[in-house]
Amino acid sequence: MITLFGFPYSNYHNIVKHALMYKGVEFEERIAYPGTPELLAVNPLGKAPAMTTDAGTNLGESSVMVEYIEDAYSNNPLLPDDIEARAKVRQITKVSELYLELSARRLLPFAMTQSQPPKELCTEVQAVLDRGMGGLKKLAKFGPYLTGDTLTIADIYLRYALAIPKLVGPTMLQWNPLDAVEGLAEWDALMASSDISKKIDADQRANAEEFMAYVSGSMKK
Repeated sequence: MITLFGFPYSNYHNIVKHALMYKGVEFEERIAYPGTPELLAVNPLGKAPAMTTDAGTNLGESSVMVEYIEDAYSNNPLLPDDIEARAKVRQITKVSELYLELSARRLLPFAMTQSQPPKELCTEVQAVLDRGMGGLKKLAKFGPYLTGDTLTIADIYLRYALAIPKLVGPTMLQWNPLDAVEGLAEWDALMASSDISKKIDADQRANAEEFMAYVSGSMKK
């Protein structure tokens, strides 16, 4: 059985968890926070999430884990058969991560401490977010999913990549990411309505207090 290490408050953890649940893969979830001995034993970088496969192979990096899951379990495919269509799915995935999630993440420390980031930083972040949303506008079909009528890895990635822009955008940038692309808000509601998303969101809320305690303890060290 696959063992998934990490914590439900993490959007990257939830990307892998969503893929496992969507494909109906049996797995064990073990709560482990960055830098702890349990996580370091699986991932030498100490990052969450991490995963141990059925064969005992330890893996890190969410994109590697999702691709492994797709390769290892053929049911409920998350990538289309056509190689050109696969490339388009991966392109949206990269735009989601590099231009939306990682750029907004630069403001996350200020959100966690309820402090105001420098204006210059906000300007830089907004510029990258706008570029990413511009790319998404041209790449996404919303039919009703990002690349057509079937859910793919791109949909899972974007759902959880948007978590950080949705957190920091309204309060620090006076900007709502769901208003940036026509059809994005409706797609977001569709994704949130699935039983898998509801379960993951509930687990995230349940983990919030414990995660905040971990963050508080880490800041004091």
